[in-house]
Amino acid sequence: MSATRYRRFLKLCEEWPRDESKKGRDLGTFLRQRVAHAFREGENTQLSDPEKCDQMYESLARINTNVYRERFPRTRDTSFTGVTVEECRMILATGSMQQMDEEKKGLWKTLTERFSTKPEDVTPEKAPENK
Repeated sequence: MSATRYRRFLKLCEEWPRDESKKGRDLGTFLRQRVAHAFREGENTQLSDPEKCDQMYESLARINTNVYRERFPRTRDTSFTGVTVEECRMILATGSMQQMDEEKKGLWKTLTERFSTKPEDVTPEKAPENK
């Protein structure tokens, strides 16, 4: 039975799309890594919880075949912000995310430099005299 589960997950991995614009954050790549980890011995893997494995497979298969998208059709292809699917993909692409991180670092660096500069140490010997 473990061999059947393994083959089902392999087929799911083959069908699951990869989004090359999300390097290191792609769900398809993550799924492949998890399957490889869970089935380290391939068809000979002994699963500790076969029922949980079946539930996971069924859930992922429903997502992959768009069961919920068909069951609950959207009236528009935008989010509450008005951003389209394609605009969202562009924003979430790894390159865009890295650019935003660099911009944040730039702002963060500016703020830390501005607020972390310490005034010159004023020791009692150097303190201005009050007359």
